[in-house]
Amino acid sequence: MGALPTAGRACVAFAVLAAAVCAAPAARPGAAVPWAAAGLLAAVCAVCERLPRRTLTLPVLLAGAFLLPPAAAGLVAVPGALAGRVGKRPAGARRVWHAARLALAASTASYVFALGTGPSPGVPGCPGALPAALAAALAFSLVAAALDGAIRVAAEGRSPRAAWGGLLPAALLPALVYGPTGLMTAVLWRSAYGPVAALLVLLPMSVSSWFLDRYERERAAHQATIRALVQAVDLKDRYTRGHSERVGRASVLIARELGMAGERLEALRFAGILHDVGKLGIPTRLLRKDGPLTPEERRVIELHPEYGHEMVRGIGFLDEARAAILHHHERLDGSGYPYGLKGHQIPQFARIVAVADAFDAMTSTRSYSRARPVPAAVAELHRCSGTQFDPRMVEALADALDRHGWHPVVTSDGSSLTECIILPSGNVPPARNSVTGSTRHGGEG
Repeated sequence: MGALPTAGRACVAFAVLAAAVCAAPAARPGAAVPWAAAGLLAAVCAVCERLPRRTLTLPVLLAGAFLLPPAAAGLVAVPGALAGRVGKRPAGARRVWHAARLALAASTASYVFALGTGPSPGVPGCPGALPAALAAALAFSLVAAALDGAIRVAAEGRSPRAAWGGLLPAALLPALVYGPTGLMTAVLWRSAYGPVAALLVLLPMSVSSWFLDRYERERAAHQATIRALVQAVDLKDRYTRGHSERVGRASVLIARELGMAGERLEALRFAGILHDVGKLGIPTRLLRKDGPLTPEERRVIELHPEYGHEMVRGIGFLDEARAAILHHHERLDGSGYPYGLKGHQIPQFARIVAVADAFDAMTSTRSYSRARPVPAAVAELHRCSGTQFDPRMVEALADALDRHGWHPVVTSDGSSLTECIILPSGNVPPARNSVTGSTRHGGEG
C-alpha cells in the first residue's frame, strides 16, 4: 500500500471501512446467518478467483446475495479476493481493494434483492424473483464500476470523466447475463436437489470460460506472430517503419465501408500489416540502396510478393490474407505483377490492400518527397481508378476518410517505399517517372 499515493490509500481505507460496517451485523450475537452456506459459497468463490478468467466469480457472489443476508453476502467474497491472483504491484493493496470492492457490491446487491422480494425468508421462484435479481445484479455492477472509477481518480489521477466514462455504461451487460444465472443457482440451492445441483448450473459457464480463455490466448499468439514479422521487416528496411500498421488501418477503413466484419475484417487487417513481409527474402543492400535500381535488381525486388506468400503459407489463421500478400501489386489493367491478373481475377483483399498501400505511400513523408495532403492523395487514387485500382475500393476509402479522417503517425526517418501509383510531373522520385510511379527501390510499398 506504500506505493500508492495518499489519495489512493485513503480510497482503499474508505472502501475497507465501508465493507467492515456492512459486514458488522453478521458478528452480532444471535445473528441469523447460515454460516454453512456462506462458507461453501466462499470456498467456491475462492476457486473461481484462482481460475484464469474470473467470469464465474460474479454469478457465485450474486447467488450468495440472493441466499444470504447482506452482512454475510459481503463476506463471501473476502477469502477468495485476498488469496486471488494479482498481476501488478502493490499486490497487498490490490488484494485488499479487490476484497472490499466485491464485498460492498455483494452487500448492496443483497439489500436490493431483499427490497425487491419482500421480507419473507427464502428465494422465490425464478419468474417472480427475476426483476429483483436483475436489479440486484445491476446494483452489483454499478457499485463495482463506481469503485473502479474512484480508485482510478484517486490513485492514477485521471479525470472523473475519463475514469467513469466507459465503466458505468458497460455495467448493464453483466447484470443481464449473470443475474438470471445467479438466481437459478440460488433457487436450486434451496430446492430439494441441494447445493450440488445448484453448482452444476455453473458448469456450462466454466466450460464456456475455458474455451474463451483458449480463444483469447490463441488470438494473443496470432498478434505476437504478426508483431514479430512486422518488426523483422522494419529492422531490415528502414523505409517501411510504421507503414505496415498504417496500411492495416487503412485497409480496415475500406473494408468496413464495404460491410465487412468479424473474422474477415481481422484477416484483412493482417493482410494489410503483412503485405510487405516478403521483403525479408530480399537482400538488404537492395532495400537500402541509395539511387536507381538496375533492371535485374528491380526484378529481384518484385519477387517479394511471392516470397511473402511462401513465408506465411503454413500460418493457417491468415486465411485470405495470403492472397492479398501475393497479389497486392496486381493492377486492374493487367500490367501488375507477379502474374498480371486483371479486374476481378485479383482477389478482393488484394484490391483493398493495393489502395490502402498506395494511399499511405502518398501521405507519408520519405527521404525524397514530402507527404501529400489527404485530399490530393485521394484525387490521385481516383485518377488511377479503373486502370490501376478498383474504383469501388477507392470510393470506399474516400467515404471512410470523409467520415473518420486520417491521423497517421509519420515516421521521422522516411516511411515506406511508395506503391505503384501514377505520380504527377514534378513529384517523381529519383529513380523513374513512368506511370508506375516506382521508387528508387523498385516501387515497393
